[in-house]
Amino acid sequence: MNRLHRVAAVVVPPQSTFELGCVAEVFGIEHPGVETRYAFEVCGEARGAVPTKAGYEMVIPRGLDALEEADSIFVTGWPDRGAPPSPELRTALTAAHARGARVAGICSGAFALAATGLLDGRAATTHWRMADELARRYPDVLVRPQALYVDHGDVATSAGTGAAIDLALELVRRDFGAAYAADIARQMVLPPHREGGQRQYARVTPARPAPLSAVIEWAEANLHRPVSVDDLAATGAVSTRTLTRLFERELGTTPGKWLLRRRLREACALLERTDATIEGVAAAAGFGDVSNFRRRFADEYGTPPSTYRRTFAARPR
Repeated sequence: MNRLHRVAAVVVPPQSTFELGCVAEVFGIEHPGVETRYAFEVCGEARGAVPTKAGYEMVIPRGLDALEEADSIFVTGWPDRGAPPSPELRTALTAAHARGARVAGICSGAFALAATGLLDGRAATTHWRMADELARRYPDVLVRPQALYVDHGDVATSAGTGAAIDLALELVRRDFGAAYAADIARQMVLPPHREGGQRQYARVTPARPAPLSAVIEWAEANLHRPVSVDDLAATGAVSTRTLTRLFERELGTTPGKWLLRRRLREACALLERTDATIEGVAAAAGFGDVSNFRRRFADEYGTPPSTYRRTFAARPR
């Protein structure tokens, strides 16, 4: 039996229950019909009762020694953004990172990672409301205020609250493939991947226009066809220029880029869960030219489709 990937969340009083809950929902819940591949626990600098922002206390069973065993560590918020981590927590985080653990900061948790130096010279994000402060306090950090998350493989950060789920699902994809991440997202009744960035949430926006919803629904059902941007515009009964404006405003990307990434995610699932040839996968995901498919796939995922399949092919239950 394969060893479970160990995930530890560091609780810092007063703890944001939602940010912790996002991480726990992805890594700590047994989802019906989905193989369990993670072991999840919470820890803190002190065991026992810890206050939360929701007005109740939670009991923390373990101290920072849990970080010595973790494969992934999440700092799920940092209430006092001006305060650096204690020497004990700083040492625990940097030691875990040095031995190969992945360290992630959720929302304001990016401030804790920045204070340890783990983000020096690297891109990072946080809640759009705190982005200027993060850049001001830590000028060596390359703050990307529009990003939902930034993942470097060994260190990652997410934007505010719900973006914790976006980052968590991205890390699941990195660990066990797109299809497994999609299974978890489906249990949570969430899209496996949100397009765009924080700019769509940094202000009040109207509901997604009906033409865009119709276009996306139609495209999802026709990925196997050689659909063009003109076809998408015709489906929404709008001009290509209007469609581009809708995509950029609502999803932060262009119709062509959205369609390409959606085809590639479909290809990932087919590689993981079917025995179709690479040519068959390319065709089923709407790529008419298998050479173009191989090139696009390698550009997006840093590996050829055949290697991806060997890494993430579905294991028997």
